Amino acid sequence: MNRVEHLVQHLQHEQITASPTATSGPYYLGLDSSTQSLKVIVIDGAGNVVFEHGVNFERDFPEYKTDAGVHKNGLEATAPTMMFVQAVDTVLTAMYNAKKFDISKIVAVSASGQQHGSVYWKNGAKAMLAGMSANKGTMKEQLKGAFATPNGPIWMDSSTAAYCERMEELVGGPQNVANISGSRAYERFTASQISKIFDTKKQVYNNTERISLVSSFLPSLLIGAYAPIDGSDACGMNLMDIKSLQWNTDLLQAVVNPPGSKLTRDQVTIEAGLLKDKLGAPALSHTNAGEIHSYFQQKYGFSKDCLIVCGSGDNPCTVAGLRLERDGDVGISLGTSDTVFAIIPTDKIAPSGDEGHMLRNPVDQNTCMAMLCIKNGSVTRDRVKNNAGVKTWPEFNSLLASRGAGNEGNQGFFWLEPEIIPRYNNSAVFRFDTEGKQVEAFADAATEIRALVEGQFLSMRVHAAKLGLKQPRRVIATGGASVNTALLQVIASVFNCDVFTATAGPNTAALGAAFRAVQGYLTLQSNRVVPLSSFLEGKEDLKLVASPIVAQAKVYESMLDRFSELEQIALTSK
Repeated sequence: MNRVEHLVQHLQHEQITASPTATSGPYYLGLDSSTQSLKVIVIDGAGNVVFEHGVNFERDFPEYKTDAGVHKNGLEATAPTMMFVQAVDTVLTAMYNAKKFDISKIVAVSASGQQHGSVYWKNGAKAMLAGMSANKGTMKEQLKGAFATPNGPIWMDSSTAAYCERMEELVGGPQNVANISGSRAYERFTASQISKIFDTKKQVYNNTERISLVSSFLPSLLIGAYAPIDGSDACGMNLMDIKSLQWNTDLLQAVVNPPGSKLTRDQVTIEAGLLKDKLGAPALSHTNAGEIHSYFQQKYGFSKDCLIVCGSGDNPCTVAGLRLERDGDVGISLGTSDTVFAIIPTDKIAPSGDEGHMLRNPVDQNTCMAMLCIKNGSVTRDRVKNNAGVKTWPEFNSLLASRGAGNEGNQGFFWLEPEIIPRYNNSAVFRFDTEGKQVEAFADAATEIRALVEGQFLSMRVHAAKLGLKQPRRVIATGGASVNTALLQVIASVFNCDVFTATAGPNTAALGAAFRAVQGYLTLQSNRVVPLSSFLEGKEDLKLVASPIVAQAKVYESMLDRFSELEQIALTSK
């Protein structure tokens, strides 16, 4: 009997259900390695958090000399790989010392990693991973020399524009790249980062045995072997066919054929095959990567039967943490910038070569998650408030409520920072009156504020629809501004659906990783994909905060076409 068969038999014997007794286990562990920190969350079988802890990279590991977890050099942005290794041991040591629960009752672990970050394992590193032992010191000590480069590129890197242009040129333009991978070629995506290393650091590239994402790097440490990249996070690479979940030959060949390349067609084919080997085969997000390595059993008391479920990116894990699962689910994060997640059936997605991203949903094989990143979020709301002479948010909300839905036809586009959605590379404010004429200013602060808020949320609705969201089912709001019920009421009427807020706390990505650990565990046990909703059924961690007002929803529905037309006028204005 092999280890997997033994584990299945063990699970069947234990008769673990989707909602076991909370106090005695089993437990599920989620790790989240973000830009600035590594966090862990442990939940019990009822989904209750029993332990949380985190380390801050800059504060707790000053020896790496990062600025908020990052090394910056002009347009380049990297992070020290060994810092992630040390952080894992540090948080697990804190968990072990806290003695809040029985670690041997952790039955599954999964991870969230900052999206687009990559790690380059040196030739021979696989044997170093497998040979780890608690008797030989820390992972940092044992994995010294395991990486082809000490610092891997992360999502903040914007130094690869030429490689993005080259990819789009070779593959037939941004729309073709988006049709295949879910997004046009972006500088922070892994494909252009690999292409740059292939072009400018060939020795590093040739000395690389495996390329991991941060999300697959953490599970690799935990199993002592190379864990696969999951299909959801792989959508943030510009390398995978989003529908088949396989590496795409045209995209692989574009990576190894950088600007100025003199390689022949046959050489490009060979190099693309070698790159495919370095990546390993992608896997479904709920796949079990393996059992936990003996290092963690010996040092922290994990059971030898503890499963490691494939990790995923922080955005996909946030979707899981917010419990966005079904067609029509929308998540809106109201932070410094705003982010919109929308769940769309895979057969109805509409990848855009101009804006937004499409990723597979990590908790549902049949849907994708559309993602819109909007730069002018809370900071812009705050600046417009101040510029209008409004001193407090209650005053802001009062002025917002003093104007009816539709703002009597006055609409505005407040791009105080260069905008991502829609693409606008300058800073400007465009105001249109009831007749659609451009004006320098509105009559009063109330009209200005209503135009700002409606403009932001109508833009979300319009651009999500372009990616395939036709009928919103519900919105789950998070982020700092989600405490503002006046804003949430506008969202409810613009999207014409109920708005909820999550009560689980701020560590949504780590929580999502823990939820995904449960899903992977139960999926193996039952030999079928277990929906996230079945595990969380009856768990009340969503609070209804706003419902659409029918009359307002009709007004906003009638405004969508006009809003799109005015946006185009603004985008083409000087």
